[in-house]
Amino acid sequence: MGRKKRVFSGSACALVTPFKNGKIDYVALGEMIDLQINNGTDAIVLLGTTGEASTIFESERSEIIPFAKEKIKGRVPLIVGTGSNCTEVAVRYTRSASAMGADACLVVTPYYNKATPSGLFEHFKQIAKASTVPIILYNVPSRTGVNIPMSVYDSLARIDNIVGVKEASGKISYISELISRHSADFDIYSGCDELTLPSLALGAQGVISVVANITPSYVHQLCMELFHGNIEKSRQIQEYLNPLIGELFAEVNPIPVKTALYLMSMCKNEFRLPMCKSTRESELKSILSSYGLV
Repeated sequence: MGRKKRVFSGSACALVTPFKNGKIDYVALGEMIDLQINNGTDAIVLLGTTGEASTIFESERSEIIPFAKEKIKGRVPLIVGTGSNCTEVAVRYTRSASAMGADACLVVTPYYNKATPSGLFEHFKQIAKASTVPIILYNVPSRTGVNIPMSVYDSLARIDNIVGVKEASGKISYISELISRHSADFDIYSGCDELTLPSLALGAQGVISVVANITPSYVHQLCMELFHGNIEKSRQIQEYLNPLIGELFAEVNPIPVKTALYLMSMCKNEFRLPMCKSTRESELKSILSSYGLV
């Protein structure tokens, strides 16, 4: 097997989905996409955890994906979240996103079911088989209740169009082992903003970032400085961003980051239940002010 296709290297923004009067706010979404690309973001991730994907209707998916594709106009890759805890639904989402122009699909572990290792492997295998674009696995046990065992990674590495992993276990030792065993098989991306620098230092190809919604240029620069051997500069950026990252995860994502964007006048302060408004708006406003963002 030759080197698999690389979808991106650097900073991908896990974009929020802005709402207005209960519907997707396409004006705000378009402005957010332009802001990201104009500030160096290397890829856009649509309909991930931060995009409240679990509350997006299938009819809305058929509108938002083509909108984002048209807005991006090939400037950076468009990665679309197509995961579900039902394999058949995830296959349908993946086929649909592929047909609508996604450059890759991000597929989360099947939540709630708590599948066995064999079930996890078959789930991802069926989705990869159905896809005409590269697949990036998404391991986030804090949200799904299941972790991808290393033995399953070993098997998935042999599937041609599984080309990457968003590793959000939060355990640097696990990321290190994954990179050590499989960096030649697929690209590994940090799924935790606070672990971006150590993950890159171990050999990760980038980060799929929440804080990039707010500070896209800094997250891009953090990656590029490390890639070019400027470890101290990269460390300084990580250190600078850490207090903001901490506040963005003081409540469940994406409540804080969308609230922050609202305070920055970039979107409405709207969520879909069971997500609801932040109880820490004053704390968010204070830290944004300290960064000169409000």
